[in-house]
Amino acid sequence: MLLLRHIPFLKAVFLHSVTAFGGPQAHLGMMLKTFVRRRPYITEHELMEYNAFCQLLPGASSTQTLTLIGYKRGGVPLAVLTLIIWMLPACILMGSLSFLLEYIDQRKLGTDIFKFIPSMAVGFLAYAAITAFPLAIKNTITWIIMISGAAATYFLFGQPWVIPALIVSAGIATNFSHKRIPQVEQKPRKIKWWNFWLFGIIFIVAGIVSEMARTHDWPNRKPINLFENTYRMGSLVFGGGQVLMPMMYEQWSVRPEVLKAKDRNPDAVQIDEKDLYNAMGIVRAVPGPVFSIASFTGGMALKDMGTEMQVIGCLIGMIAIFLPSALLVLFFFPIWSNLKKYAAVYRSLEGINAAVVGIMIASTIYMMKDISFSDDRPIGSLISVLVIFGTFLLLNFTKIAAPFIVVACFLLGYFFQ
Repeated sequence: MLLLRHIPFLKAVFLHSVTAFGGPQAHLGMMLKTFVRRRPYITEHELMEYNAFCQLLPGASSTQTLTLIGYKRGGVPLAVLTLIIWMLPACILMGSLSFLLEYIDQRKLGTDIFKFIPSMAVGFLAYAAITAFPLAIKNTITWIIMISGAAATYFLFGQPWVIPALIVSAGIATNFSHKRIPQVEQKPRKIKWWNFWLFGIIFIVAGIVSEMARTHDWPNRKPINLFENTYRMGSLVFGGGQVLMPMMYEQWSVRPEVLKAKDRNPDAVQIDEKDLYNAMGIVRAVPGPVFSIASFTGGMALKDMGTEMQVIGCLIGMIAIFLPSALLVLFFFPIWSNLKKYAAVYRSLEGINAAVVGIMIASTIYMMKDISFSDDRPIGSLISVLVIFGTFLLLNFTKIAAPFIVVACFLLGYFFQ
């Protein structure tokens, strides 16, 4: 009965979920319009503080911000309901794509409408890297972190430890200097970290069980591996969907081929590179969180196990990618007033943001290399390169919405045989 009085708010969340295009930055502007100005569910100051807090956490920042609005309005029950309503439409659309993709590809239509979607996805990633650059790279240490991070990511692409190691080491590196961000607040009270245990327990148990399944060659172990892979990415990704997608590409398209070549784990979860590229492009035209791509990857990962398992794969992907974000934001927010007194938190964020930019730059170059010259005809490779740069220029210098760019690339693939 208590939730009935929140129906107008939940209706606003649903309308936001089916109209919010453009990623976290655009989502914030729409939240300002919907939840602050249209109906004052929170103040502008609260919204900006929530957003700043969520930038400190791994996971889907716009999802976490919206979850906090629900938490502020009605506690944990409304926060969970807000999260479900926000992510469900996009996840249903992307999960459905894992079933429909084969019916709308070249074999069924006589043309490859997705031909230039991968190139467009690289253009989006390049735009994200360039946009984040001036916000993250401001001094010598951030330059060093960005360059070393880009080099390590590019040359070690396919190694599962690279991105987590870069994020952790970057956060440590920027804590050696106390001059830029000194500790000036009074000594914070002791934080009760037991709230963090559930997140950590799931992370550790999932990793152990997944490794046991691999080493002991458990039958039908893919769902276990899928949950662990997705939960780990949702737990470690800083920078939102722009960083999540290169991590998925490395984990499920590049690394499985490396493992097979070494005769290790030949049954690793694997998603065709072309299918993943297509999803990375199409998710730009879907309203809601970019993290919804996990419902597609979950379905594709278990596709060879039958329709029922493919549906389960979509659910595993959806739950595993958003669960870390929800646990972190709901457990850390009650101690935010104490946590934000630690200068070490902000110093770490400085290094993490620099590492994220390096990862995005290296991923852009790596993926551009794979795409640009993959076409059998020179004209096809040339158009792929033009689509990459055209997408970047349109995003950077015009106000054309992302869905229109996606539609244009579909049409280009349809008419270019």
